[in-house]
Amino acid sequence: VQLQESGPGLVKPSQTLSLTCTFSGASITTSSYYWSWIRQPPGKGLEWMGAINYSGMTYGSPALKSRTSISRDNTKNTVYLQMNSLRAEDTAVYDCAAGGGGVYYYPSNYNYWGQETQVTVSS
Repeated sequence: VQLQESGPGLVKPSQTLSLTCTFSGASITTSSYYWSWIRQPPGKGLEWMGAINYSGMTYGSPALKSRTSISRDNTKNTVYLQMNSLRAEDTAVYDCAAGGGGVYYYPSNYNYWGQETQVTVSS
């Protein structure tokens, strides 16, 4: 499974972050994987943000759920992350991942990762 991630590197406070992750080697509509977004703020550990599964069901971190939305385009085998009302503390390395067997909100359960995107929230 390969993951190709894209998105802006710099976002202003209060704006919306939009990230895209295109998967190859597995279908997001049939594979048993969870397709997740995970981030790592500077000096901190990995933080699972949310996921979507093969049926389109979404799961979100309680801490971020009110500001994040995960969706997909089946025809493009692509998963999207939107996060609004960005703040400086949202500055982090963002990544998409496939896997999650067992417990989907544990980053260590993910087998396949994108190439990471550094997102800086600054005016």
